[in-house]
Amino acid sequence: MDTPPPPYAVTQDEKTLGIVMHALCLAGFPILGPLIVWLIKKDESSYLDVQGRELLNFQLSYLFYAFLSFLLCFIFIGVPLLYAVGVATVVLTIIGIVRSSEGRVYRFPLTIRLL
Repeated sequence: MDTPPPPYAVTQDEKTLGIVMHALCLAGFPILGPLIVWLIKKDESSYLDVQGRELLNFQLSYLFYAFLSFLLCFIFIGVPLLYAVGVATVVLTIIGIVRSSEGRVYRFPLTIRLL
């Protein structure tokens, strides 16, 4: 489910920083990378504020799902769940990169809204 495009024009710099936030997740900084960019830019850009909140909620939610899947590995159902969470995280992050390049905020599925 995509949110409608924001009612304001998104600059190329904002799109680039949105892409960077998502790319940092794939580069091995799933929480710290987007958190730093979001904390620096959230007051300057409402687009990056929304984008950062959504991405951090997604990363925290899927970290929680991975932890639960890991615990379930002891009863053997967690192995396929852990694999599914990993694949979903990568695929959904790539979709987020594509949406960011379009200047849109992607609402990640199964995300717990914490921020």
